[in-house]
Amino acid sequence: MKDINRRNFLKSSLAAGGALSIAGAQGVLNQAFAANTGSGAEKKFKISLAAWSLNRTFRTTWTNLDLPRIAREEFGLDGLEFVNSFFDLPNYHYLRELKRRAGHHGVNLLLIMVDREGDMSHEDRQEREQAAINHRKWVDIAHYLGCHSIRCNAGYTRVGTVDERVARAAESFRLLVEYADQAGINVIIENHGGYSSMPEKLVSLIKQVGHPRFGTLPDFGNFPPEIDRFEAVKKLMPYAKAVSAKCYDFAPDGSHPAFDMDRMVETVLATGYSGYIGIEFEGQQMSPHDGVMACKRVLERHQ
Repeated sequence: MKDINRRNFLKSSLAAGGALSIAGAQGVLNQAFAANTGSGAEKKFKISLAAWSLNRTFRTTWTNLDLPRIAREEFGLDGLEFVNSFFDLPNYHYLRELKRRAGHHGVNLLLIMVDREGDMSHEDRQEREQAAINHRKWVDIAHYLGCHSIRCNAGYTRVGTVDERVARAAESFRLLVEYADQAGINVIIENHGGYSSMPEKLVSLIKQVGHPRFGTLPDFGNFPPEIDRFEAVKKLMPYAKAVSAKCYDFAPDGSHPAFDMDRMVETVLATGYSGYIGIEFEGQQMSPHDGVMACKRVLERHQ
């Protein structure tokens, strides 16, 4: 693959009409929220909102630009995790307005979950190299917004053995991480189906890439029935740069029938993790608002 220097890549993109500027991108939010750590610093971890929790009402009641207000005013949260498909027009003016609103509401923009940008484990080298290039724009957007990471998928193809797919993905992610490192952005992998939901294989991918900016986003869900989700999350936590509290419908008494949410949170905290835990509600019976608030109450018990 022809290497594209990050600075030259951005310069050529802007010359072609892309309106994304990354000048002075990261320091703004970090400074704005430096004094915002008060009581949160005394807690074991912080809680964020994953935008996917609200996917059922996207465009009918909100758009991406509304998320900072929603996180703060509706849920009382100061952290936000985006989904790339919710961005309407990620040019400079749009991103500047998104960052302005985050600053106004005192919300930290943490990461972008990236989907549909190609298969990083594809059997065709050209296809997977193109996938790595496709992800670069989200590195640049994350950098501008002040996020710490982009979340990627490990790959979808079923061609070849699992180990062969892992090796191909490692090659692609190494290229992407080298690009992201120049912007101070992490590249993280969620257990999100396929071999990524096999903890040993995902750990193998992390080790094969072997870069400090490449890690995991352990998700409480997304494991096949035969895998012990508690042990799986425990295996992924040493490489975690974020955590996703995937949850489903809650019972009237606040319990979580799908799995023991309290035990899962304690599993995470037992590893020494103290960053944000993002609420990602995927229930079908409760409203997104009620589901997020029910999960928040569980998480708050452990802070």
